[in-house]
Amino acid sequence: MNDKVVPLLKPRSDLGIRTLSSVAMMSVAIIAIWLGGYALMGLVIAIGLGVLFEFAKLVLGFAHSLQARMFWLLGGAIYVGLACFSLMLFSAPFFGMTPAIMLIAGVIGTDVGAYFAGRSIGGPKIAPRISPSKTWSGLLGGMIGAGLMMVIIQAGIYALRGGNAGDGDVYLAYGWFRLMLMGAALAVVAQMGDFFESWMKRRAGVKDSGRLIPGHGGLFDRTDGLIAVAFAAGVVTIFQSVAVS
Repeated sequence: MNDKVVPLLKPRSDLGIRTLSSVAMMSVAIIAIWLGGYALMGLVIAIGLGVLFEFAKLVLGFAHSLQARMFWLLGGAIYVGLACFSLMLFSAPFFGMTPAIMLIAGVIGTDVGAYFAGRSIGGPKIAPRISPSKTWSGLLGGMIGAGLMMVIIQAGIYALRGGNAGDGDVYLAYGWFRLMLMGAALAVVAQMGDFFESWMKRRAGVKDSGRLIPGHGGLFDRTDGLIAVAFAAGVVTIFQSVAVS
C-alpha cells in the first residue's frame, strides 16, 4: 500500500484583510476630520469608549483584588479620557485643526517608519520580553518617519492656504527642523504607548485587546500610540495653562 504524501497547506496571509481594514479605518478618519464638528467629536467619543472597554477587559485579566482593579480602571479612564479630550480640543476652530492633524500624521509616520526600518535593518530588540518585534532601528525609523510626515503635512497645509498659516495654527509657525525634533519626540511617546499596551496584554495573557477590526485586533491595538501621544499633549497643555495663570 502506497502512502500518499499530502502537502501541508500554507497558512493564508491576512495581508488582504489588514489592507482593507486599514483603508476603511483611514477613510472614516479622513471623512470625520474633513467634516469636523460633531462628526469628529462623535468618532473620537465612540473610539474612546471602545478603547476604554478593551482597557477594562485587560485589567480584569491581570488585576485580581478590588483595590487594584479600581486603581487601574480609574487610571485608564483618566488616560483615555484626557487623550480623547485633547484630540477634540486640538481640532477646535481656535487651533485650526492643525495640531490634531499633526498628532495623527506623526503617529502614522511613526508606524510606517518603524515598520520599514525594522524589517529592512532589524538589529537588537528594545524590550523582547514585552514586545519581541520592536527594534532600536525601528524606533529610529519611526522618529525619522514622524518628523518627515509632520514636515510634509505642514508643507501641504501651506500650499493649500497659499502660504498663509492661518489664525491659531501655531504649529505652522515652527521651522522644519523644529518639526523634525517634535516628530522624533512624538515617535518616542508613541512607542512607549505601544509598549504599555503590549505589557498589559502580556500580563493578561492575550495576543490582542479585542477582535473588532479584522486582521488588526481591537481598537486599543490600533490606537495605543495615538492615545499615548494625545495624553502627553494634554498633560503638556495643562501644565502650560497652569504656568500661564
